[in-house]
Amino acid sequence: MSKPTPILEAERLSKHFRLRGGAVVRAVEDVSFVVYEGETFGLVGESGSGKSTLGRTLIRLYEPTSGRVRFLGEDVHRLRGPALRRFHRQMQMIFQDPYASLNPRMTVADIVAEGIDIHGLARSKKERMERVYALLETVGLLPEHAGRFPHEFSGGQRQRIGIARALAVEPKLVIADEPISALDVSIQAQVVNLLKKLQQEKSSPTSSSPTTCRWCATFPTASG
Repeated sequence: MSKPTPILEAERLSKHFRLRGGAVVRAVEDVSFVVYEGETFGLVGESGSGKSTLGRTLIRLYEPTSGRVRFLGEDVHRLRGPALRRFHRQMQMIFQDPYASLNPRMTVADIVAEGIDIHGLARSKKERMERVYALLETVGLLPEHAGRFPHEFSGGQRQRIGIARALAVEPKLVIADEPISALDVSIQAQVVNLLKKLQQEKSSPTSSSPTTCRWCATFPTASG
């Protein structure tokens, strides 16, 4: 039996921040792990232990101080041009704060469709909106929500918008940075169940959803 191919590899990854006066904060230190296709990889740690910093380094929001990240066998921090553009589509992130991560001046339709526009995934305005409506329905929202702004939604609904945005470009891997920590306890279970449902659906080779991405792995940096 052949060994499965890793989708994500972190090799002795470190991220340090230098403060005024020369002090250094070692937010991430010598972290290594491997995630295979179809897996859900969870990282547990107390607040301030570097979980969010690690997730942001994996997706290239931060450059690592040392170490290496490989995605589908390629060194993430060496990617340039078309390869980097392809990487940005294949790996997406759901951020911890469902309000701060959404542009308050943009409608839900424009937020969800931003990646669709950047990567040219819709051939017309009609197709663009059809994809947006399908994504909103996938995460339990309604098509009429497309014309509203983030402040018009509850925390749980905003996080669903963030999930729809992440799915819009049909990623191969999703990093979930404590996606329920900012939500009320009554809403947390709904979002967790939604993520589980989506992972099962997107990992199915028979899926006929308009967002037929292979949701190969999530990286829920959830504490506790």
